[in-house]
Amino acid sequence: MIMPHTPVPPRHRSNAKSMRRVMTEAELKLWNDLRAHRLMGLSFRRQVPIAGFIVDFACPAKRLIVEIDGSQHGEAEQAIADAWRTRRLERDGWTILRFWNDDVLRDIDNVCLHIVTVAGLARPEAGTALTDPTRPLRGHPPLKGEGDTETHP
Repeated sequence: MIMPHTPVPPRHRSNAKSMRRVMTEAELKLWNDLRAHRLMGLSFRRQVPIAGFIVDFACPAKRLIVEIDGSQHGEAEQAIADAWRTRRLERDGWTILRFWNDDVLRDIDNVCLHIVTVAGLARPEAGTALTDPTRPLRGHPPLKGEGDTETHP
């Protein structure tokens, strides 16, 4: 079902355009795997204004948003803002995946596998770091009992 989008103020549109020119190293690396339908035919857009926010990557057909977070997102105040933003976007029917910059830079294959799994185009394979398609990879081992049988340093 296609949902109507919120009108985008010219300032947000201009900011999104500027952000496309100054992507982080992690955003650029992921974009190289997402652009031009390279990831199992999924159509992603980058630095997209949605509901008053500018999201890193969006796949409108799957109502999927992918955010790449730097260390500032680990700070309490930013984590609260991120949680509020996530709830707001989820109310509009979006699924939000968050990955640390380090996840993208060190393990792009599992990041991409996670994205296509959540999009419903793949199933997680036994023996991968991906154990729960609803929990994004976050650059740290899962908590004890979360089903990951791999050993982590």
